[in-house]
Amino acid sequence: IEAKRVLGYGRARLVIDSLSAFWLDKPAMARRYSYFVKKVLSKWDFTVMATSQYAITTSEAFGWGVEHIADGIIRFRRFVRNGVLRRYVIVEKMRQTAHDLRMHEIKIVPGEGMRILPPTGERIEDAKLLPSVAEKIRRAKARRLEEAP
Repeated sequence: IEAKRVLGYGRARLVIDSLSAFWLDKPAMARRYSYFVKKVLSKWDFTVMATSQYAITTSEAFGWGVEHIADGIIRFRRFVRNGVLRRYVIVEKMRQTAHDLRMHEIKIVPGEGMRILPPTGERIEDAKLLPSVAEKIRRAKARRLEEAP
């Protein structure tokens, strides 16, 4: 922002890695701060590309997610399947733009870059919980019932 003041107004690009770091000390204020950041940067005609951290355990935003101010969300995921790291990309949100809603596997090819493969097919995990996860949920519900007055 200091550079923008020196360089003057007009269109500019800004990369912020990571917006999540802004809210670490005050997560309850994240929404207010993120709206302020969006307002200021929009006024200055910035095109912003920002990263935001997701919880590894749940694959969900940490609660201070910036999804509400983003015009587009491109989410990268990774899984280990049969002992092999597999990477995926999905466009979760892209305002005013028709886009593919399916997840695609990606490959990082030396000397070429990122190659996007055809959409992934449906898997049983997409509709059914793993037995170990279902059991944890069942136990958590049982504990809550025992604790209820």
